[in-house]
Amino acid sequence: MAVAEIVTIGTELLLGEITDTNSKYIARFLRDIGVDLYRVITVGDNPARITATLQEALMRADIVITTGGLGPTVDDPTRQAVADVFNVPLVFKEELWQEILQRFQRFQREPTENNRRQAYIPAGARAVSNPVGTAPAFVFELGLKTIISLPGVPREMEYLMQNVVYDYLKERYKLQETVILAHVVHTIAKGESSIDEVVGELEKLRNPTVGLLAHPGQTDIRITAKAGSVAEARQMIAPVLAEIRNKLGDHIYGENDETLDGKVAELLSKAGKSLAIIEYGSESETLSKLRTHLPEKVTGEPLNVNLSDEGLQTLLQEYRSQHHADLALGIRLTRDTEKSQLTLDLLGEGINKQDNFYYGGPGGDSSRWAAAQALGYLRRELMEMGKEDA
Repeated sequence: MAVAEIVTIGTELLLGEITDTNSKYIARFLRDIGVDLYRVITVGDNPARITATLQEALMRADIVITTGGLGPTVDDPTRQAVADVFNVPLVFKEELWQEILQRFQRFQREPTENNRRQAYIPAGARAVSNPVGTAPAFVFELGLKTIISLPGVPREMEYLMQNVVYDYLKERYKLQETVILAHVVHTIAKGESSIDEVVGELEKLRNPTVGLLAHPGQTDIRITAKAGSVAEARQMIAPVLAEIRNKLGDHIYGENDETLDGKVAELLSKAGKSLAIIEYGSESETLSKLRTHLPEKVTGEPLNVNLSDEGLQTLLQEYRSQHHADLALGIRLTRDTEKSQLTLDLLGEGINKQDNFYYGGPGGDSSRWAAAQALGYLRRELMEMGKEDA
């Protein structure tokens, strides 16, 4: 199995001036053709550091894909860095220069002298024409090792990955048709460490693999299988998925594209319940999510003042009565330097509950966490109502 690393080049990436979307695209591309990706590295526009990074990557990987640094300016050093890796000079390619001239002519522009830099590639490299940009790409092979240098402009990189790199890698590395299929299980009301305690043994599997991804208030479990067909991958995933479902039960609220707010909206509809929400301090996250699904069943408003328990309960009762809602939910999120506190009040026919929850994570995530807690709370209560009605 071929192993790859991605090296994204550009000081602007290190300074946070632009977001690296190229590595995400290439990673998914490699996944879909059965190439294992072990590392993604970002390095600035420094020839010596790029050369050292590429040399290290080639010691570990069969395929190194670079993006960026192929422009016409002095701070576009990828060509020289790759040449230095293999200790070869840069050579001028007349055919590349003619392609660059033709592209400028097509847009009725005149190239500057520094555009000629883009027609130089390392000696021994294979030139790759770029019909959607002015920066030619190139491929350098040494034994079973390969460096593929692509432009940093996403549209140009994507075109070359699809139209050149795909066929090239399949032929050079004799890649077999491979499907990598992922199935995601979404959980609520159980933290990442607690989930790990339950499914830890499954995380040791090699194929399919099982991994955890924590979000504020929620944890995803991703099962990924690599196989020769979708049917085979699903067959590999099935027993692992069954075991996870059995171990976690009602902590699972959905799978794959299902969302927590979507599941709560589904439960509200099934129960025939309407809901009024008063929300303080949490940027109306819960209200806006549920309104998207049930604009006629969910009403509410943000609160600008943090009321006392008694004050909020009185307001909730009045608001519920005014809007003829079956349920009323009060959400109060307060923060201090160490933690966030969430107070949830739920009122309804024969229902008067209050619960507190605490969050010690980053303050910027507290609204998302509060929404997950509030939606999880509603889900649990609606499921209990469903059991009682049954």
